[in-house]
Amino acid sequence: MNKAYVIRVAFIVALGGFLMGFDASVISGVVRFIEPYFELTKIELGWAVACLTLTATLTMFVAGPISDRIGRKKILTYAAILYAISAITSALATEFWFFIIARMIGGIGVGISLIIAPMYIAEISPPKLRGRLVSFNQLNIVIGISVAFFSNYVILRLTNSESTWVKALQIDTQAWRYMLGVEFLPALFYFICLFFVPRSPRWLALKGFDDKALVIMKKASGEEIALQEFKAIKESLQNDSKKEKTHIKELFKPAMKLVMIIGIVIAITQQITGINAVFFYAPMIFEQSGVGVDASFSQAILVGLTNLVFTIVAIWLIDRIGRKPLLMIGISGVIISMFVIGMAFKTASYKLDSEKISTLSKSIQNEKIYQFENKSFKSDIEFRKEIRNVFGNELNKEQETILITNSININSMLVLIGIIGFVASFACSLGPVMWVLFSELFPNRLRGLAISFAGTINSAFSFVVQLVFPWELANIGNSNTFFIYGGFAVIGLILLKKYLPETKGKSLEELEKILVKS
Repeated sequence: MNKAYVIRVAFIVALGGFLMGFDASVISGVVRFIEPYFELTKIELGWAVACLTLTATLTMFVAGPISDRIGRKKILTYAAILYAISAITSALATEFWFFIIARMIGGIGVGISLIIAPMYIAEISPPKLRGRLVSFNQLNIVIGISVAFFSNYVILRLTNSESTWVKALQIDTQAWRYMLGVEFLPALFYFICLFFVPRSPRWLALKGFDDKALVIMKKASGEEIALQEFKAIKESLQNDSKKEKTHIKELFKPAMKLVMIIGIVIAITQQITGINAVFFYAPMIFEQSGVGVDASFSQAILVGLTNLVFTIVAIWLIDRIGRKPLLMIGISGVIISMFVIGMAFKTASYKLDSEKISTLSKSIQNEKIYQFENKSFKSDIEFRKEIRNVFGNELNKEQETILITNSININSMLVLIGIIGFVASFACSLGPVMWVLFSELFPNRLRGLAISFAGTINSAFSFVVQLVFPWELANIGNSNTFFIYGGFAVIGLILLKKYLPETKGKSLEELEKILVKS
């Protein structure tokens, strides 16, 4: 086994995950700038974040079948080009509709990366290393998320600089454009690196290039293991050739019932517990707890680092203790963390004393602000309602946020602990384990179609969570929003405990015999 070769190839391919993580989470630093710039409603703000996921969802449905036709490597190269185009065009947008289109182009790249990168890695990896190597994609996603948080923070700090070059480049006034545009550099790097990876050996075997497939498999797994796996692949393809052409209806045949239940449940649970609400709106959540803008961006970096550290922990554990134990422990942590955050906001109160009003009157020059002096409110919903009653449409969105964040009396450390606990729990379970299971559960002949289908469901729920999150905070409140996420996690835990078997240490062909009942 040429371990160094396999790791190098897997890491290069998984750079698509880095771009996905960066492209998706960089918006977390941009939302506070584009909401007043484009004069967005809460649903429009959610749309600015979620539009990328919409195209990712549609792309994932076709990415697998297209990769079966043209190859995993080629379609990943197209993804790199799309990331680069999206970075430049979204940074240059002056109209909201143009910004949306630019973000949606990046969503196509995201859809390809999420499906094809782990598929490729699973197809080139020896069974003993597959769990860890497929997890490279999730590792790169979280590195991308962390780098995006850090990049946003650095650019935000530059806006306060008096340096001539900062003013000459207009970073102080156009920070959000730089946050988006910097992604062009890693996209270009990924495009170049893909020239140095081979085509998928299982795809080559599927297309009849047996000699080329065997050469790559021997280089990756060693001659003995490669010959065994190649024989299993050919037997599987031979059996598949006797069957009709794959169609989506095959995913719903009785033989696929168990596999599809597991795939759909984990796809929904991963997103409906709120991970992308946290990642894509992290600074907004921390601002809601009363910390300043700089602190909210720096705490977002902590979220990214936690995600990175615990993803590495998951990669180390996934082939040691197995997929199911990690999921059970992690989802339990998600439940606890969400209820901690919910209780922190539930016990918060909102009040403006004379000192705070005096300070706020400098940025909110409206005499009506004095009507709030020493009035106490038990919830953010109650306070928001009173703001609208008093001011009507006289305040812009930024001023309303300033009022809320300056009036809240909350244990902000409890919110931070809850968010960090949630991210840690997710990162060592639902994050990497879902994609490993996706690459293992489905039979060879249907893998591309099945992963696309499950990935589409996952992305569709991600889209909904991102779209409605700002609306939820404004209309049902902070505490209820996080309690709902915790409730969904409880349901996911029960279902996965009942249906999910352990897949650790088994070849893809062995798993097909166990899970798919003929």
